[in-house]
Amino acid sequence: MSWIRESSLSWLQSFCIKVIKCGPMPKHIAFIMDGNRRFAQKNHIKKIDGHTKGFDKLAETLQWCLDLGVPEVTVYAFSIENFKRSAEEVDALMQLAREKFQRLLSEKDKLMEHGVCIRVIGNLSLLPPDVHKLIADAVIMTRDNSKAFLNVAFSYTARDEITAAVRTVASGVGSKALSLDDVDEALISGCLYTGCSPDPDLLIRTSGEVRFSDFLLWQICCSCIYFTDVLWPDFSFWHMLAAVLYYQRCHAQLSGLVGAGRPCSPRAVLFREHVRGERVSALEEVSRASL
Repeated sequence: MSWIRESSLSWLQSFCIKVIKCGPMPKHIAFIMDGNRRFAQKNHIKKIDGHTKGFDKLAETLQWCLDLGVPEVTVYAFSIENFKRSAEEVDALMQLAREKFQRLLSEKDKLMEHGVCIRVIGNLSLLPPDVHKLIADAVIMTRDNSKAFLNVAFSYTARDEITAAVRTVASGVGSKALSLDDVDEALISGCLYTGCSPDPDLLIRTSGEVRFSDFLLWQICCSCIYFTDVLWPDFSFWHMLAAVLYYQRCHAQLSGLVGAGRPCSPRAVLFREHVRGERVSALEEVSRASL
């Protein structure tokens, strides 16, 4: 299935979107897309077919987010912990990733038309080289788009992300690019994999599990959290609206939690830009490589 779909809302769904958009709307929604394997078990299909259904649901959900006017989405696609699953399942998931990122690359015209910027966050060095290259190609191809942003957490855990950010900051102090006085929350935030993105306004987790599974632990400190029992492939437009309505009910309380924070020092700003530039250069190198 295509990553970018045309809107197919019914008149009732379109009307409901107009009503709900009268209230405060999240600008960034994160999803823990849980329940693919249980969906497969429930429907007596192979695990990989459950994951395929999960991707189809992702494509559909991304279109709902565009219809709702949500410009940024972050999805938890593959945890570093998932490498501990059976070799058969991990290999099947890597093959599914190959197919989907190849499909994404073939949809360049659609991505450019809609202005979608793809970012893949995670420890990409753990991935097979060909998957890493496909991801680099997709990120580089769409990096200048700015109408909508899709962040795919792949080979990711929050602890790995925070550890990598701390190491980056420590290297800056060690090289004298930073002083200890430059180190603060804003600097660490800027050195995370998500350094180019605002924190999520709303986090949605499906499947009935009430935990974060090491996802965006730094970024969701002031986010609205919505848990739903539905398995991810069964997630519907109406589940999506229920989550946004919950966010709207919580909005007044949550809006007072986020402080302005102190501005970064000029050295910290330069260092963050340097880090982002190095990451882009690393992806460009992977993209240019021949396998």
